[in-house]
Amino acid sequence: MTDRLHWLPLRHRSIAVRLAVSALLSSAGILVIAAWILTTLYRENTERAFDSRLLVFANNLATDLVSPNDSEARSFTLGDPRFDLPLSGWYWQVGRAEAKPRDLRTSRSLVGVPLKGPDQAGTATLGQIRQGYTRAQDDRPLRIVERDVDVGQDGRYTVRVAGPADEIVNDVDRFRFSLFVTFGLLGLSLAVTALLQIRFGLAPLTKLRTALGAIRRGESDRIDGQYPRDIAPLAGEINLLIETNREILERARTQVGNLAHALKTPLSIIVNEVGARDAPDELADKIREQAAVMRDQVNYHLDRARAAALAGTLGTSTEIEPALAGLVRTFGKIYRDKDIAYEVHVAAGLRFRGERQDFEEMVGNLVDNASKWASGRVAISASAVDQDEYPHLLVAIEDDGPGLAPDDRAAVLGRGQRLDETKPGSGLGLSIVADLAALYRGRFRLEAAALGGLRAVLEVPGDAPAGAAQR
Repeated sequence: MTDRLHWLPLRHRSIAVRLAVSALLSSAGILVIAAWILTTLYRENTERAFDSRLLVFANNLATDLVSPNDSEARSFTLGDPRFDLPLSGWYWQVGRAEAKPRDLRTSRSLVGVPLKGPDQAGTATLGQIRQGYTRAQDDRPLRIVERDVDVGQDGRYTVRVAGPADEIVNDVDRFRFSLFVTFGLLGLSLAVTALLQIRFGLAPLTKLRTALGAIRRGESDRIDGQYPRDIAPLAGEINLLIETNREILERARTQVGNLAHALKTPLSIIVNEVGARDAPDELADKIREQAAVMRDQVNYHLDRARAAALAGTLGTSTEIEPALAGLVRTFGKIYRDKDIAYEVHVAAGLRFRGERQDFEEMVGNLVDNASKWASGRVAISASAVDQDEYPHLLVAIEDDGPGLAPDDRAAVLGRGQRLDETKPGSGLGLSIVADLAALYRGRFRLEAAALGGLRAVLEVPGDAPAGAAQR
């Protein structure tokens, strides 16, 4: 059952899980988008700052170009040793447009290889600054700044200055790591805060659920306690519903009792009158026989009506361990001559959500039937089983008798059906069990027993003890 619930869609989960998942997903989404935006903005700012450094070097070179010195005497020195170190990643280049490599003036770090312009630079007007990325001769990524300078009669020159793009990448990576650590801690704080808020906000619903569970288990007959204004009307309506249900059931019990008295009394009078008068023996026996049949049928239908009323009662429960112990003692005395060994396996604290009389009638009929047919052993077991997210009881009674064929198992569930007339009984026992189980929204079935005889399985609403293992 746990595995099945694990894969339930979110809409079937509890409110707490839905709120927690939605809060965590929305917070995570917001933090991821914020991290992406901040990283993008930081990268742009880092690139602008790096371009500003490169532009300073480019302006120095442009100043040297427009100086009145002779073009051959221009020094083009920037005073930074990184431009003199071969393949350092810091390069500059000055030359006319479309100039051949030998006519270019470059930094010593370029070791004679021309510096490529920025990717997708396009055409630009005079004095416009172009920046972008390119690659050095060792395939190292570079950040480059380029501008054109008009020096009059000497023509138009292009100045390029490049620096290693690794500095930008490393700076952005450090910022991204710091940002993810900060946002991770922030997300964890938000998650803990959201879970605490959900727990605090849903505490009244948890309290209401606990109160309803106490009513269902028979530990309480109404919802008590103070609730917020949002939930207080619901608690009041549930209490009103419980009281109304109790009143309706009480009236139904009274009417069933009145009907039973109204029917049983005339039947008793008829039987007594037949015995008091000199009626022919054959007629008297026939009347007594039919009166007994009528009494059995009246009792059957009245019991079914009473059980139908009680099956909907809230707050009624029966502890089954003492009930089973009482039934075993009773049938042990009834079938003393057969010397039947009764084996009972039931966890302490199991409860049936219904009237004790109904539980004893269902299980009593099954134990009685098993005792009639058993050779010497009757095994009774009770366990908790999850069904539709609510606990049920599974009561199994099996014997070591002759058992029943599959076709006969369905036949004996009919009212008044008896496969062996030599055994005592009216044939209503298994039918009563099936009807009562259906009234409690349970199930009843017959199958082959491990002992060799018949196994009757009764599944009805119930509650498992705290900590009991459920199947």
